Amino acid sequence: MSNSFPQVNINLPGIVDNASKMKAKCLSMGIELTGVTKGAAGDLEVAKAFLKAGLTRLGDSRLKNLRSFQEAGLKAEYMLLRLPDPDRAAEVVELADISLNSEINTLQSLARAAQKRNKVHRVIIMVDVGDLREGVLPEDLPDFMAEAMDIKGIEIIGLGTNVGCYGGVLPTKENTEQLINLKRQLEEELSLNLELLSGGNTATTILLDEGKMPAGINHLRVGEGIIQGTDITHQRNIPGFSQNNISLSAAIIELKQKPSVPRGQLGHDAFGQKPTFVDKGVRWRAIVALGRQDVRIDGITPDLAGAEIIGASSDHLLLDVTETEVELKVGDSLDFALDYGAMLSAMTSGYLGKNYQKTDS
Repeated sequence: MSNSFPQVNINLPGIVDNASKMKAKCLSMGIELTGVTKGAAGDLEVAKAFLKAGLTRLGDSRLKNLRSFQEAGLKAEYMLLRLPDPDRAAEVVELADISLNSEINTLQSLARAAQKRNKVHRVIIMVDVGDLREGVLPEDLPDFMAEAMDIKGIEIIGLGTNVGCYGGVLPTKENTEQLINLKRQLEEELSLNLELLSGGNTATTILLDEGKMPAGINHLRVGEGIIQGTDITHQRNIPGFSQNNISLSAAIIELKQKPSVPRGQLGHDAFGQKPTFVDKGVRWRAIVALGRQDVRIDGITPDLAGAEIIGASSDHLLLDVTETEVELKVGDSLDFALDYGAMLSAMTSGYLGKNYQKTDS
């Protein structure tokens, strides 16, 4: 194990196992699975773990990550998850087999880029079923599709939706069924043949577990559920999946007894916040080599029982370790579990090392 602290620890066998289970779960319902790597910041080893589990399509929101996958020779179909910037249409067509879209002018830019490369670029049209992030509103979709289907150089292969990421709207049988109803309407009115109905992300997997996935939804885009075995939208662990496959370790750089309330006139901290303190007397306080520049602090949880995070600056994480039953010393490593937001920030950070576990030892 590397001692380059602070570091993220990446349990690749756990990710492979989760990906295999998610694939089997989806296949049992006739659903194709795209493994989403963006939560791991397009980490190449994580992408390889997805493919090792038998996934054949990778989805990411960053063109840079798709390019790194291609340059590494990963054999997969690539889906761009973030709506394309029309000015980067040539890169999208070069790097992505499929992209998610909601704007006519972007589709036109993609079509022109595809024609220059003698290609046809496949697209999924996103529909906003209530979360108010990306997508065409359902009532506007027929007119949108009538215009889009005449654009030469693209192929509309399906409809998609996304919930839980911005507005916190939960996926339900009813809002997911909107895609099925819209597909029927478009087939009747415009004679469109839509191959994929992409029903959502990790948040939508609860419909699989509860047996409520509407028949006709045949595609999901899943990242968090595979990587961490969690569904943060529903605040649940996915049954039978391993959790915390990406965790964090950092070293104690100071360990002293100190008062629990700062001395002096209090103003705002370095982040513009005015902290409050509870006087608990003198406590054992550990400072860990980790800060807000490394990770989203409010999404990490100490593994050590009795340890409590009491604050952080850019570079220092402060913990009350008075109630721990382990004798600590400067230089000891503490481990932390990560929620989705903390995992995303940790994997994106340029200041954290990476420790890959590649066997089931």
